[in-house]
Amino acid sequence: MEIRRTLSTDELLKRKRTNEKIQKIFVKIFIFFVLILMDLPIFYLIVNSFTTARITGTWNGFSMIPYQTLFNYAGNKYAQKIWNACGNTILVALVAGALATVVGTAGAIGTHYMKRKWIKSTFSFVNQIPVVNAEIVMAISLCILFVSMHWPRTFLTLVIGHMVLTLPFVVLSVEPKLEQMDNSLFEAALDLGATESEAIFKVMIPDILPGIISGFLLSVTLSLDDYIITAFTKPGQGFDTISTYVEAVTKKESLPIQLRAFTTVLFIIVMGVMFIISMRLKKRSER
Repeated sequence: MEIRRTLSTDELLKRKRTNEKIQKIFVKIFIFFVLILMDLPIFYLIVNSFTTARITGTWNGFSMIPYQTLFNYAGNKYAQKIWNACGNTILVALVAGALATVVGTAGAIGTHYMKRKWIKSTFSFVNQIPVVNAEIVMAISLCILFVSMHWPRTFLTLVIGHMVLTLPFVVLSVEPKLEQMDNSLFEAALDLGATESEAIFKVMIPDILPGIISGFLLSVTLSLDDYIITAFTKPGQGFDTISTYVEAVTKKESLPIQLRAFTTVLFIIVMGVMFIISMRLKKRSER
């Protein structure tokens, strides 16, 4: 007859710790594997930015010519188009982001002070539709609207499209700050003789400024990254953003060497900004 030995408390704890260690190891391996899959295409592109081979994936020796022609772009059509597209992308993002921030902040303040709850909840529900809705649906809807109104696709239609995309995120960024705000300060300013506009700009806006800034930065980021709405609302072929230019040039030929260099520079800039922000947040948390 087989006799089973009961495990002691120490042995059970050891087994539990061993199982937890094994689980942590597998979790780390899985996360590392996912990160490799996500970042491998980026590093593959970075490696190919240091060669002059026209076909991506081939290597004909280390070269800095892609970066030289990117920054010394006189007479190089690819570099000139890249920088023009970059300027257009930044211009659209800043204009649309600024307008969306103004309108979204005003909308959030108006919603916050609505007395009827059903109107407030309806507005909040409608504001969340563009967030969860498919972007292609929004892009086609805007295109049909502009065509039905006989609006030619111009810089204005492009900015409107980006505002529609980013405005709900501004409202969602400002609303929590309004909920955290002490309403008695606003009322005290009115009691002390300030007008409503003075109370808003001198009391309320400084209090919710972090939410406004985060909404503006989020809207600019979304605008910089957008392709679908840009493709449906931008002007003719003479106007391109980075996303539409990349899509157009890769249809005709392989990825230009200057574009590979540009994406590498952009990646380094973004990583540098993220590193600076994380270091500042770390220093603040240590204080």
